[in-house]
Amino acid sequence: MKDSSKYQGVIPAFYACYDQQGAVSAERVKLLTRHFIAKGVRGVYICGSSGEGIYQSVAEKKTIIEAVMSEARGKLTVIAHVGCNNTADSMELAAYAESQGVDAIASIPPIYFHLPEHAIAQYWNDISGAAPNTDFVIYNIPQLAGVALTMPLFREMRKNPRVVAVKNSSMPVQDIQMFKMEGGPDFVVFNGPDEQFIAGRAIGADGGIGGTYGVMPELFLKADALLREQKMDEALAVQYAIDEIIYAMCECRGNLYAVMKEILRIREGIDIGGVRKPMPNLFPEDMPQVQKCAGMISAAIEKYC
Repeated sequence: MKDSSKYQGVIPAFYACYDQQGAVSAERVKLLTRHFIAKGVRGVYICGSSGEGIYQSVAEKKTIIEAVMSEARGKLTVIAHVGCNNTADSMELAAYAESQGVDAIASIPPIYFHLPEHAIAQYWNDISGAAPNTDFVIYNIPQLAGVALTMPLFREMRKNPRVVAVKNSSMPVQDIQMFKMEGGPDFVVFNGPDEQFIAGRAIGADGGIGGTYGVMPELFLKADALLREQKMDEALAVQYAIDEIIYAMCECRGNLYAVMKEILRIREGIDIGGVRKPMPNLFPEDMPQVQKCAGMISAAIEKYC
């Protein structure tokens, strides 16, 4: 890899941005991109879980990629998740992402059917082959995809020189160390679970990609900086504050992404719509808890940042 530094640090998972009718809004995508640039994060991970990519068409995801790149080029590292429910759509999106100049493409394994590992490897290699000049990131999230990245599959994928990183969202922190040891010093591993950001970074993750970063980037940036300064006790204090906020956000009846989008509107004045069905939007009874969470974020930023 020519420059692994662009894959280090804090990389928020980008939220889906919809208009009042629920259609993807390029203007709101651009607004959110500018917001992240202003916050000073390293990059963005687009069209993934937080971006509701599983519920969007190829055309919609192309709109998102183009809108992000129009603002982020040269200012943020952009990793585009291009995995779709069939290889042809995934390859089409990968080729488009490369044409727009993203830094890397990424994909979960094929979902629903439990395919043999050689078929999963073929799927990823076909996608990577459609973007031959772009880095490829394996997204390991077994609790949702239903498939874990095993060491034999990882070794097979390492034969592809474009495979430069794993976004590891499995719950055991030790998996990060396992992939780092096998991949070597230049191979990048991202921490996935936000509640384990400091643990993942401490055990060897080069950076983190997470869905809650977007509503409190200041706290993740601070935790990352403290860790780099070897101030572990202080970094852990920030992590505990982050986790308390995450647990509080998860108490709402509405979907977590709907909660975080409302917090963005409350704290930052940024309206990017709700979430796409079948995910549930906020319920009226959620609003006191959402307001509480917004206040917790403000208080934690004031205390630690």
